[in-house]
Amino acid sequence: MRKAVLALMLFLAVAASLPGQVRHRRIPRYGIFDVSKNIVQFPGGKGSEFNTFLSKMDTLVRRGYGDLRIVHFGGSHVQAGVWTAQLRRNLLSLRYGLDGGFGLVFPYAAAGTNTPMSYCSSATGNWTFTRCLKPDPAIPLGVSGIEVSTSDPSATILIDLTERNPREWSPSFTFRSVDVLGTSVSGETYPVIIMDRDTLRGVFNGSRWHFDLPHYTEYVRVGFKGFPGSFSLTGLYLDTPAEGLTVSGIGVNGASTWSYLKCRDFERDMALLNPDLVIFSIGINDIQGTEFDVQAFISNYRRIVSKVRSANPRCAILFTSNNDSYFKGREPNRFSGDVEEAFRSLAKEYKSGFWDLYDLMGGMGSVREWELHNLVRSDKVHFTTEGYDLLGDLLYNALMDVYSDYAK
Repeated sequence: MRKAVLALMLFLAVAASLPGQVRHRRIPRYGIFDVSKNIVQFPGGKGSEFNTFLSKMDTLVRRGYGDLRIVHFGGSHVQAGVWTAQLRRNLLSLRYGLDGGFGLVFPYAAAGTNTPMSYCSSATGNWTFTRCLKPDPAIPLGVSGIEVSTSDPSATILIDLTERNPREWSPSFTFRSVDVLGTSVSGETYPVIIMDRDTLRGVFNGSRWHFDLPHYTEYVRVGFKGFPGSFSLTGLYLDTPAEGLTVSGIGVNGASTWSYLKCRDFERDMALLNPDLVIFSIGINDIQGTEFDVQAFISNYRRIVSKVRSANPRCAILFTSNNDSYFKGREPNRFSGDVEEAFRSLAKEYKSGFWDLYDLMGGMGSVREWELHNLVRSDKVHFTTEGYDLLGDLLYNALMDVYSDYAK
């Protein structure tokens, strides 16, 4: 009996000393891509920023303390929420109790567009909305790239962290504090939180309204006071007092690199998110026209990276190339190879990571095979739920390989 106990203790000790080697997600054998290409490359070598991120991750996974914040940027791929949610699930499975807060959310229902699958939103009253796709948004936008405005005293929004279509091993989330991002457009309208039978008033710190809640909850209802007037809301940050991992997904349908550069309060909000790693998946909408300016694309990304690092100069960067896609559903997008090389060039310049999804898929025209396996929708641009889950598993496995090499 004693030998059995000692053997078990030895096994657990060895397993604990080899983080990442037994934590990969199983990838189904579709036979349409080469899984050996599922790697994070470092074309310019691994910069100190990425090693700093890996060090913080190692402390959190091995010892269970510290805060680690990841932000995933994109367009409709990220607004769908499935890809980011699967990556979040996988990372939280590394150690029990890693939840450090859900992060940035937005009441997409008030804008009449789809809410990410990882939570629910609803709205009452009358709202207008603005997205960063407009040539010159009249209302200042934050890092979320979208806002909703109301002058209706009956208007409310609800965020519920109940995941739609949950997996068997989906984590549940609660929070204890809320930061409401936005501004009074006219008058002195301000947000309040309606909780149980109480109406809570927050503390305004010059850029957002902060609320400490009386207890943990999985949902929050926000109303408004101070009418007549109007309020423009650009997001909510849901947090817990506990240390741990936070993964925020930021996506706007149709958004390109140009889009996020129109967000005047981008840097203000990044200071709140304070990411240790930013995963950039913006680019699929930059190549949906008849022309593609590679140098303008690279220049846009340089400006976005500068905005991110204004919040955290030590923030690590991971670029993910566009997926293979068809132009207007008719023919392979001829700019896919050009944007792939642009991402590689950026990764080399910043000594950051590069996950080459385009090459992993199989290159030009490979999206057709993915569609036949029910991984991509008929538009040959967007993935199915199964496809986005696969992206989350593949990206997680590639990151785990990098982490395992670091932690040896």
